[in-house]
Amino acid sequence: MKRLISFAVMVITAVVFFSCSTPLKNETSRKNGLNCAFQASVNVTIDKLNGDGVLKRFGDGVWDIEFESPNTLSGVKLEFSGGNVTASYKGLNFSVPQSALPVKAMMLNLIEAVDTNARLEELKGNENGDMLEVSGILEGGDYIISVSKDGKLSSFEMENNKLKIVFTDMKEIEGTTEQVQTTTESVTETATEVTSETDESTKPASFAEAMGISEENEEETAEYPETDAEETVEIFDEEAEQTVEIPEEEEAEY
Repeated sequence: MKRLISFAVMVITAVVFFSCSTPLKNETSRKNGLNCAFQASVNVTIDKLNGDGVLKRFGDGVWDIEFESPNTLSGVKLEFSGGNVTASYKGLNFSVPQSALPVKAMMLNLIEAVDTNARLEELKGNENGDMLEVSGILEGGDYIISVSKDGKLSSFEMENNKLKIVFTDMKEIEGTTEQVQTTTESVTETATEVTSETDESTKPASFAEAMGISEENEEETAEYPETDAEETVEIFDEEAEQTVEIPEEEEAEY
């Protein structure tokens, strides 16, 4: 019995010792540096696919990525705006190629994760060296965003999807996210106003205006033919009577 008690005490002591020696990850907060327009070089790994390119974030939901490698994606540019995705190659637009479909899905996950966290006042997560790891859940799976000391994006990982993106040469693009969105809205409103004004100014008020004549001229044009027609009929009748009468007089004299 004493041996059993001694063994139990030893087991409990060992468990407590190892649990205390394992450091607990405490959640900490850090400055949020995600809410900005930026450009970065990226290395993308999706399962067996590995590629390099340049990624840009212009605002909430407005991103693009242009690939430099591998050869199957080199020169391909994917643009994301308001939930729409367009693909282009050296300025020529086309549907998203089969080889880029995994990248498209990867980018949609990245955009949703980063934009969601960019709206927060500060980032909260677990420290791992100099990095802060911010975790979350998407429909596509769990993710981890790693940010640097100043809150800038360093990496994005979805382990279940065998996806990892590493960001280097991070730099902000001139102008903040709010300025980019304001400019976009302003351009849209301006284009709408110009279109409306053009439609109103170019729309003919009547058939006469469309034909290049005024309504007064239209009325005058309608009146003149009637007058001319009446005069022509009267003159013709008088001449016809004279023509009929002359032969009758001449026959009587002979």
